[in-house]
Amino acid sequence: MKQFMTIVFGLLIGLCAHGGSALGQSGKRITILYDAFGPPSAMKMDWGFAALVEYGGRQILFDTGNNAKIFEHNVRQAGIDLTAIDAVVISHRHGDHTSGLNHVLQVNPKIKIYAPAEAAYFNGPTPVAFLQRTAGLPPSMSYYRGQQPEMFGTGSPWPDANFEIITKTTEIFPGLFVFSTQSDKPGTREMNELSLAIKTPEGLAVVVGCSHPGIEKILDNAATIEPRLFTVAGGLHLVVTPPAEVQRVAEVLYDKLKLKRVAPGHCTSETGFKLLMQKFGDGFDQAGLGQIIGLP
Repeated sequence: MKQFMTIVFGLLIGLCAHGGSALGQSGKRITILYDAFGPPSAMKMDWGFAALVEYGGRQILFDTGNNAKIFEHNVRQAGIDLTAIDAVVISHRHGDHTSGLNHVLQVNPKIKIYAPAEAAYFNGPTPVAFLQRTAGLPPSMSYYRGQQPEMFGTGSPWPDANFEIITKTTEIFPGLFVFSTQSDKPGTREMNELSLAIKTPEGLAVVVGCSHPGIEKILDNAATIEPRLFTVAGGLHLVVTPPAEVQRVAEVLYDKLKLKRVAPGHCTSETGFKLLMQKFGDGFDQAGLGQIIGLP
């Protein structure tokens, strides 16, 4: 019995050293594997985002960071076996969320990867309308010499990956949903970004990559799955955003959307961290590199 208690105590200390909480000790947690801030650890900081979500007996890798070597190092330091994960979700096409896929596919080449609809990157379809025919052209000036091609899709840096393109809300495992939100913001207009929604007893926990479409729009979409929102974790894309606008977003999350907790990371900005910390108080979870965010 004494030896057993010593082992249990050691495990609890290990969790606390990584930012663990009592909620996170039962396999209901989010572990941050890639980010540019956090307490000192053996992990390497870099700009980008990746997290391991454990819930309902499933392990889902959400994004893969900016550098495959750094991602590999951090995964090893966290003691994560990528051959044991159940799926990967890629939020959007940017390299600081996708580059670690090269390592994932080396160790687990058949893993299902849920990806957004894009004109490139993820082996998505090319619009058939591109082949609209025009009479009067010689065959040499007609696409595919006027014939229907056997294959008509985009290429990918990962041509053999097992991608599933998400265009509508999809329950990938019981209580775990992937949904797409389209950006109408300058610079990312028409970009589709995926988020992961987890049904918990206290409402939805939503994991986001960069929130290019706007965190309010993403959470409005999440609320169609379950109107009660518990927490949001990940990048809120408030970098280079005026403080007054950051404050407005913090107030919307707390006062209007009634989030109980928030765990901002990545591109939320230092101003965002500060103002959200002030607004949420004890409901603010530090989500830097190596941190473990417990879920109910």
